[in-house]
This record gives sequence, C-alpha cells and structure tokens, in this order.
Amino acid sequence: MVEGDFELPTAFDPFAEGQDSGAPGAKEYVHIRIQQRNGKKSLTTVQGLKKDYSYEKILKDLKKEFCCNGNVVQDKELGKIIQLQGDQRKKVSQFLVQAGLVKKDQIKIHGF
Repeated sequence: MVEGDFELPTAFDPFAEGQDSGAPGAKEYVHIRIQQRNGKKSLTTVQGLKKDYSYEKILKDLKKEFCCNGNVVQDKELGKIIQLQGDQRKKVSQFLVQAGLVKKDQIKIHGF
C-alpha cells in the first residue's frame, strides 16, 4: 500500500452557512399569516420579530395605521405574536420594511 496525504470527505451540511454567519438576523424570518375565524372574519398574525423590539409600540403603530384592533399574545413555543383583525398581510409587510424593522427578503407571507 502506498501511504499518502489525503483527506476523507466530510458530510455536507446544507444548514451550516446559516448557523455560522455572525450577522444578526441572517436567516431569521418574520412570518405573516392569516387565520380564518367565523365566516368572513380573519386574523393576521406576525411572528418572528426580534425579542429586543417593543411589541406593544409596534402594535400601537400598526393599529393606528390600519384602523384595526389587535393584541400581543405570549405563546410558550413561539414567543410573542402580534395579532391584528382582518387581512392585513401586505400592509404589515410594507409597514415593517418602511419602518426599518426587517428587510424585504426576511419576510414570508403565508395564506391563501
């Protein structure tokens, strides 16, 4: 047998680049969803904002801007979630980008 310098290939980890990057919020997404209530009624939920933001102030501005009601819900697994009345998905995404809270490529809009 011939001895030589060689390396064994390591397993490819597709998620390694997201974990290694030191940029804050590199692969963290803000999820904007719609939930159907009774009949035509619906809720818009915003999940995944940074924990150091004041959710109550963001909610106050959203309610004033869109003329709707809402609240902040504390979930055990998901953390704080902002709920708004009605289908406000597009408006909320535009608001968050204009306010400079998140970048456009960090927002994921879910729903029908």
